[in-house]
Amino acid sequence: MAEPIPVEDPDDPRLRDYASLTDVALRRVREPAEGLFIAEGEKVIRRALAAGYEMRSLMLSAKWLGVMRDVVDAAEAPVHLVTPALAEQVTGYHVHRGALAAMRRKTLPPAADLLAAAAQGPGPRRVAVLEDIVDHANVGAAFRNAAALGVAAVLLSPRCADPLYRRAVKVSMGAVLQTPWTRLDPWPEGLERLKTGGYTLAAFGLGEDSVTLDALVTRRHERLALLFGTEGDGLSPAALSAADVRVRIPMESGVDSLNVAAASAVAFYATR
Repeated sequence: MAEPIPVEDPDDPRLRDYASLTDVALRRVREPAEGLFIAEGEKVIRRALAAGYEMRSLMLSAKWLGVMRDVVDAAEAPVHLVTPALAEQVTGYHVHRGALAAMRRKTLPPAADLLAAAAQGPGPRRVAVLEDIVDHANVGAAFRNAAALGVAAVLLSPRCADPLYRRAVKVSMGAVLQTPWTRLDPWPEGLERLKTGGYTLAAFGLGEDSVTLDALVTRRHERLALLFGTEGDGLSPAALSAADVRVRIPMESGVDSLNVAAASAVAFYATR
């Protein structure tokens, strides 16, 4: 059982994990290097713990102590009690959800193991593949879509944004903590592992040789990997060349594309 420890100094080294959370350039380098990520809010913290992530520490205000009492009582890590004003000084923003937890990252599984696990079970099996999507909100939204619509796993190119960055975790509502994922490296050569695993690689993008999403659905592939590209430029020529089929979502009113997170939701729903 952890007894909450009042902390009154924003420079207290015990709060170092929570310092400068709004500095994206700093945090996206520091967090993976130190093997940590930040879970924000009661629901996300509980989902992280339920998913087997180990808590390094917990920082919360007195208002949230009662709500988080069971988590505090079960914690084997330090619990820091701070005022809302001090939390804002440390993190750089108003922590309106009242609680933050520093969690330890898990070792990512090999892509081959993840694909083999995703292929198990009855019915068609689907995985999502994200290439160089750099916006954390889009990554988080794609994970939330995947979890909601039955996608078994997510694979990321090496330059894709960190799914465990605070904003990605928040936008996903903790789905990044529940959905199996890993990095696919080297890229794009690693895409061949999908074909070796029996997956048909469907790349989303415009092109004269593309088929509609409806046409893809009628083919009823037993194992399907849905590949989405970065904001703006879309998929790289190398990724497109590796695909078995190119797919487009039919548009109206002169619109030629959707936001990548929205496109993933449409694709996941149609192929479910």
